[in-house]
Amino acid sequence: MSIWWSLHLRREAASVPLARRLLMGTMETAGVDPDISYDLSVALSEACANAVEHGGESPEGRSAEAFRVTAYLDGEKCRIEVADSGPGFPSGRRRASLRPAPSEAEHGRGLCLIEELADHVQIGNKSGRGGAVVSFDKILKWRKDAPLVAV
Repeated sequence: MSIWWSLHLRREAASVPLARRLLMGTMETAGVDPDISYDLSVALSEACANAVEHGGESPEGRSAEAFRVTAYLDGEKCRIEVADSGPGFPSGRRRASLRPAPSEAEHGRGLCLIEELADHVQIGNKSGRGGAVVSFDKILKWRKDAPLVAV
């Protein structure tokens, strides 16, 4: 079984729950275990919130009004990618530089939370036109009554 979808969303806060609901509905319909679905939906929300907040003006001065979310449920794995057209991550950023934010901080927890909830995370910049890309994978577990279980 393979399902995929891609959304081109406005860079505004209302887009975050829309993407989350679509992912949750897809996984529920396919029969993915609710705990796995919840973890992925929280990670997706964090990645989308980052795109909304930080995916603004590109290095060339263009205003980025949208971002893209793509989800693949393929066999036993789900891969989600969130890409924006903003300035991207600072050059030279490495995954090892991700440090948890202080407990009293109101920002700065998103990427670390994604790393905790997913099995594999890639964080980087798009080549060419610029922008950030956050993609993450998680091995799926299925409900016993799953209608679309992977074979």
